[in-house]
Amino acid sequence: MKTQNKRMQIGEGKISGAVSIFLGALSVTGILCFKFPEQLTTPEFREVYTAEIVENLMLGAIIATFLFALVSILLAKNKKLAVIGVGLGAMAIFLGGLTVEGRAVEKVNWSLGLDWLLLDLLVMVLIFVPIELAFPKNKLQSKFHGEWRTDLIYFGISHLAIQLFGVLTKKPAVAFFGWMNLESVHEWVNGLPFIAELLLALVVTDLFQYWAHRIFHSHYFLWRFHSIHHSTENMDWLAGSRTHFIDIFFTRSMSYIPLYVLGFSTLTFNVYIVFIAIHAVLIHANTNINFGFLKYIITTPQYHHWHHCKEPEHYGKNFAVVFPFIDKIFGTYYLPGKEWPSGTGLVDASFPKGFLRQFAFPFVKNPFKNDLLPEEKSNR
Repeated sequence: MKTQNKRMQIGEGKISGAVSIFLGALSVTGILCFKFPEQLTTPEFREVYTAEIVENLMLGAIIATFLFALVSILLAKNKKLAVIGVGLGAMAIFLGGLTVEGRAVEKVNWSLGLDWLLLDLLVMVLIFVPIELAFPKNKLQSKFHGEWRTDLIYFGISHLAIQLFGVLTKKPAVAFFGWMNLESVHEWVNGLPFIAELLLALVVTDLFQYWAHRIFHSHYFLWRFHSIHHSTENMDWLAGSRTHFIDIFFTRSMSYIPLYVLGFSTLTFNVYIVFIAIHAVLIHANTNINFGFLKYIITTPQYHHWHHCKEPEHYGKNFAVVFPFIDKIFGTYYLPGKEWPSGTGLVDASFPKGFLRQFAFPFVKNPFKNDLLPEEKSNR
């Protein structure tokens, strides 16, 4: 596979320089959350963390920004990345990052999930960048491949709009299903031990998402939107975020609605979102970790990479998000030992580059080529 940028190697100073820039950018952006918490933070997730936790994270991120910049200065021939990192760290200090304190937040009707975006981005980078560096599936693939900026934009927008998706889902759920008087079901669900309630939530939502996923693959017009998710040839921790707004709204609705209707607790709902966020990144990651017998219990990178494979004879497999047994039940399971697909992406479609072009494209044009022979066309 061709890449536009050479894969970074440990000891060159480029990795530490990139980390310095990343942490510096998080620090500067995080200060905005402290200054404008009503507009930029999510009420549901302010209950998960405390002001002290994020104050310490801010301090640690600023200090780490300068430490990684120093390492980059010592190792790298080109000091550009280190200089940018130092500049961002200095900006964070100038804006009050060392003395910023959390405060009481007034209730507002609407806010962006910038806090959720920053915390999730930090956790994902800490977990998956080292994994992809140490255990890569595609050893030639760079972290900064040709479309990494596009995927990062998808990641950001889907996280900033997390409250929007919740509001757009919850109100219709209450309006359409509130008449069912499921109080007894709610009491039974809330009476379960937490682990049992969470497991039930994962199974129920996965059943709904399985069929939503299959519908997007089988319906001609909906496939236009979902195919954007399949267009990436660079499977990594950001690839799962490349999802069209129409696609992500529909599939998230199919998971949120049963959680609301069946009365799962707020704790279960929040833990579910965190788990799914981490797991969705994992199954798209550029890692060859095999997971042993666990791969038959929960979906893994190998399992989901086959769903993204280029081989036409294996299209239409592995729709389940979390549990492979759901694919087993409905006859769409495929996991050939330790074998991986030869490549990922779409051989019969053409997409423009960039987030805005990809957002508009499915509305106005069919991305699939019309000059293919019948045997060359896919049946995803």
